[in-house]
Amino acid sequence: MHDPIPTIAFPDGRKVPALGQGTWRMGENRAKTADEVRSLQTGLDLGMTLIDTAEMYGDGAAERIVGEAIKGRRDEAFVVSKVLPSNASRAGTVAACERSLRNLGIDCVDLYLLHWRGGYPLAETVAAFEELKKAGKIRAWGVSNFDVDDMEELSAVPDGGNVAANQVLYNLARRGIEFDLLPRCRAQGVPVMAYSPLDEGRLLHDADLIHIAKAHQATPAQVALAFLKTCSGVISIPKTGSPERARENRDAMDIHLTTENLAELDRHFPPPRRKTRLEVI
Repeated sequence: MHDPIPTIAFPDGRKVPALGQGTWRMGENRAKTADEVRSLQTGLDLGMTLIDTAEMYGDGAAERIVGEAIKGRRDEAFVVSKVLPSNASRAGTVAACERSLRNLGIDCVDLYLLHWRGGYPLAETVAAFEELKKAGKIRAWGVSNFDVDDMEELSAVPDGGNVAANQVLYNLARRGIEFDLLPRCRAQGVPVMAYSPLDEGRLLHDADLIHIAKAHQATPAQVALAFLKTCSGVISIPKTGSPERARENRDAMDIHLTTENLAELDRHFPPPRRKTRLEVI
């Protein structure tokens, strides 16, 4: 019997599991499509109902894989997608969202993000997001790869306070957001979505993490995800195209790190002592 996955609340009151599923680099190899669909379906079966994708991933192919995975199960899934900054004009954002909806085979995206800062004014993109919300094509909008100064700029534009999430790079090896960005988002009630929670697989080979994982009869990936479970207001979105690895990710939620475990992780992966520039991949 699994422990329940903790939930994180968005500003509008909707709750999602603190462990979701990513799709970065899905859809790039047709030979892997069936496994990728099954992996997402397995995650849904196990309660990892938030699925994150983007128009950029596989030029829409990842969105189509998500659409196949949630076919007949739309009510179970919380779907997140993203608009490229090159498309983030007012008209371009609306058009991009409509393309994503077609790829996904759904009528409404649960959360729609600006993938990163681009050349279009934030006010223009936010106006498009609000238009899409009023039209019922998205339920909420957010941003990705925004640092503190970006969030402050966003809050100053009309309706900028409606931001519902900020998706950034965050894992044991990259803890810079803990200094200022994460506390700011928490104070604002804006969940942080942690992409690349396993640092693109590098954490799996970290000798210190392997040692800690053995004490829990767990894998390094599971300990890395269990660490993020202890961080309030954070949703981790590991990507896997393997149903077996999806089960392994879910099992991470059954690991309970002690104060001593967390102190040991801090020794090997020190939290930041000063402001650092937001890291991106």
